[in-house]
Amino acid sequence: MNSRERLTVAEVCADLRVARSTFYEWRVKGIGPRCIKLPNGELRVRRTELELWLDSRQEEAA
Repeated sequence: MNSRERLTVAEVCADLRVARSTFYEWRVKGIGPRCIKLPNGELRVRRTELELWLDSRQEEAA
């Protein structure tokens, strides 16, 4: 697995166009994408996990 497969919180927020506070609020509520917590406390999100999370959030058109 290369480092580009693991996204930083800033990269995820930029991709989703949400504020960091929104991302962390989702984490607290348990509704955000699954993360990896590194030994230094930083979070990473696997690109595949982000895609799966987005797919699970998709709504059918009315």
